Amino acid sequence: MQRRCPNVAVVYHFYPHYRTAIVEALATSERAQFTFFGDDHEYLHSIEPAVLSGGVRFVLAPTHHLGGPFMWQWRAITIAFNPAFDTIVFHPVPHWPCTWIGALLARLMGKRVLLWGHGFLSPPRGVNGLIRRALHALAHVQMFYGRRSKQLAIDVGWPPEKLHVIYNSQDFYKQVEARDLVSDQRREEVRRELFGDDRIPVIVCPSRLVAIRKIDMLIRAAGLLNSRGVAVNVILIGDGPQRANLEALASTLGVTVHFEGACYDESRLAELIMAANVTVAPGRVGLTVTQSMVYGVPVISHGDANDQAPEWEAIIPGKTGAYFTKGSVDSLAEAIEPWLRTPYPTSEVRLACHAIVNRFWTPTYQRRAIERAVCGEDADDLFDIRC
Repeated sequence: MQRRCPNVAVVYHFYPHYRTAIVEALATSERAQFTFFGDDHEYLHSIEPAVLSGGVRFVLAPTHHLGGPFMWQWRAITIAFNPAFDTIVFHPVPHWPCTWIGALLARLMGKRVLLWGHGFLSPPRGVNGLIRRALHALAHVQMFYGRRSKQLAIDVGWPPEKLHVIYNSQDFYKQVEARDLVSDQRREEVRRELFGDDRIPVIVCPSRLVAIRKIDMLIRAAGLLNSRGVAVNVILIGDGPQRANLEALASTLGVTVHFEGACYDESRLAELIMAANVTVAPGRVGLTVTQSMVYGVPVISHGDANDQAPEWEAIIPGKTGAYFTKGSVDSLAEAIEPWLRTPYPTSEVRLACHAIVNRFWTPTYQRRAIERAVCGEDADDLFDIRC
């Protein structure tokens, strides 16, 4: 018997620029009708908002910053009483009281509640773990970005069929289009434009320049490699409060770094990333993984699974990147060096990077997985992305 088409409200604080493709994809769904509630900017004003087409059902839902990490959004509560929707998707952030109230009221009103987010990044222990488990218990169904989150939820007793791994995505098709326009000649030209020499290997790091990203470790590792006779240049894409400190550190260590600043132009991002041998993210890494791999560039980050975002799962050591020992500059330098032995990533590495993103981290995969979840079907995601 064919299931009815659910009418779904997706309630987010706002939709960042990298969510554009999946929102647009869900808006064209023939299995469910989606309406998106959110503000037209982030309440902390730190991320560019999505520019959505007229085909997206979007309802403005203003947010209010309460101080620190706390946020309030009235629509997250009033949506529970709207008879137009039988299914509501919330973003599970524990320090947003409106999400707790909205999810609870939605359940009391007989609506299906789903949570769309990271899930558990580490085993839920202590007070923080209890809070997160309580929040997730308000939902009928979970939609996680990665396999590890699902396994951690299974470990605490939740049924696997209610835990959908939907992965994550950016504007994959726009990225592929930009990738196809960057020739080998253009990669060499970019190196010469930035550094005056296309023969020296390049490390790239697309990231906000904030302390938590530990970009100083990358510069120190580059300095260590240079001192060993392994020449390397660095491209930093992004801006932030640590820029002046990083510029001073690079000058002190004699490391040549190009500070590109914030960049949202996909064609420019493509040529900068593809000019590199490898992407390095010394701190926690997220969508930078898939952003780099769609351009055929492997990714190095630390190997502590409890301090990583779900996209980290796409790093397959020796194939699509490498791990280093968290906090160790020596280990980071050792992890980087093998990727500098060829002028650019080999065709084998590029294809492996493309393949893993093509398989899971696209708006098409994500839309199908979300449709299964909102339509009440059991999760059918594969257990291991490395198979």
